[in-house]
Parts: sequence; C-alpha cells; structure tokens
Amino acid sequence: MPDRSQTVTAPAALPFVYPLDEFYARAGLPLPGIAQIRGEEMPEPYRSLLVHERDMTPTLEKFHGSDIHLKILKREQRGDSYFREVALLLDGSEMPVEFGANKLSLALFPPKARQLILGERVPLGRILKDCDIPHMTFAKAFFRVAPDELIGSVLHLNGPTSLYGRKATIFDAQKRPLSEIVEILPPTHGK
Repeated sequence: MPDRSQTVTAPAALPFVYPLDEFYARAGLPLPGIAQIRGEEMPEPYRSLLVHERDMTPTLEKFHGSDIHLKILKREQRGDSYFREVALLLDGSEMPVEFGANKLSLALFPPKARQLILGERVPLGRILKDCDIPHMTFAKAFFRVAPDELIGSVLHLNGPTSLYGRKATIFDAQKRPLSEIVEILPPTHGK
C-alpha cells in the first residue's frame, strides 16, 4: 500500500500542527505533506518516543544517551507570546534529534525560567525540570510527515522518508498553557 503522506498536499493551516503552520505561512511556504494518525498507528520506536504524556527532552536524552541543546532557526515575540522554530541537537555530535516549533507564554514562567528561555540554548524540558516548575504534558495529536526541503535540511535527511511527530500542550499547575509545541523526529538510524 503506498504511503499517502508522500503524495498528499496539505492545506495552508492545520490546527494540529500549530504553531508550525504559522512559521510556514509567515515564510510563504506550503506545509509539507502531513497526515494525522492515531498513536497506536505509529511504528516503533516512534510510538515509545512520542505517544506519552512526558516531556520530550528527557525522553530523547535517555533514548540517545546524551544531553541535548537547542538551535533556534526562527523566533518572534508578540507581547508575552514567544514563538520559536527549533532543532534539538545532541551535545558533542550536533546530530539533530528533533525539528519543531513552539509558542511559549512568557508571563507564566518565573524570571529564571524566562531568562533561560530567552537565552535560547536550553531545551524547554530541561528548563521545566531545573527550575522545578510543576507542569503536565498532554499529547493532543500524532501525525506522519513527508519532509520538505526545510525539514530535510534541518534533520540532515538523504532522500524521501516518512517522519513522525506530535502536537502537545504543556500546562502549569493551574492548567494554563505554558507552551504549545510541535515535535517531529528524524529517522532513528537503527536504534
């Protein structure tokens, strides 16, 4: 059976990939082929890496056996909303382990966490842990992606493949959204 995500043209905006769709719209780019799937449809190891209610930073650090740092691709601040398109890279090798976008509500973070967020080096999952911020992560949607040139270059892809991702919201203890985040993983290279 053919992989339909390779041939489907995605509409200009998909709520389950916000805020990534906003970065694409602002750049004047069409979204890559994205097909929403159920968590149980996702193959391993992506299911173990994405279909859960945990933060991605520690999940990816454990899987890869290395600390991770942030590389900012694009950023924009609108009032207390801070948007960023990012790659998560392994310390030392600089291998990309995630491409994503998030919207952070800066006013909901304590000053030290805000400073780390705006320092643009430490991934959000580590900031939440290191700053002892009570929170809950809720995975809202899962999807398959036919990567375009942008995603392919960020994740160092060598040809067509199917990637997998999720949309999650991170809430504070009062159930206010700290972050809306889209996370897309590269091929796992036999792990």
